[in-house]
Amino acid sequence: MYLYLGGDLAIEDKSIIGIFDLDNTSWSHLTRKYLSMAEKAGSIKNTADDIPRSFVVCTDKNIVLTQPTAVTLARRLNIQEKSNGRIQ
Repeated sequence: MYLYLGGDLAIEDKSIIGIFDLDNTSWSHLTRKYLSMAEKAGSIKNTADDIPRSFVVCTDKNIVLTQPTAVTLARRLNIQEKSNGRIQ
């Protein structure tokens, strides 16, 4: 199953390592350093039309900045899994 992240990007749920809220995580210097290093390496894709609210870390070492909140993305995954009978 795929999760739509915005723009023209949808990723397979198996490739998601984590979904993080930028407001809650960007206060840490470690997160800022991690995102800065990923940006310099060209590993960040921005699908947000406005200020991104969350980021998704993928198994292929890419990071996707998204407009939907982390809660919204997690809810989308949960709804999709329930509809496919994966969560009980």
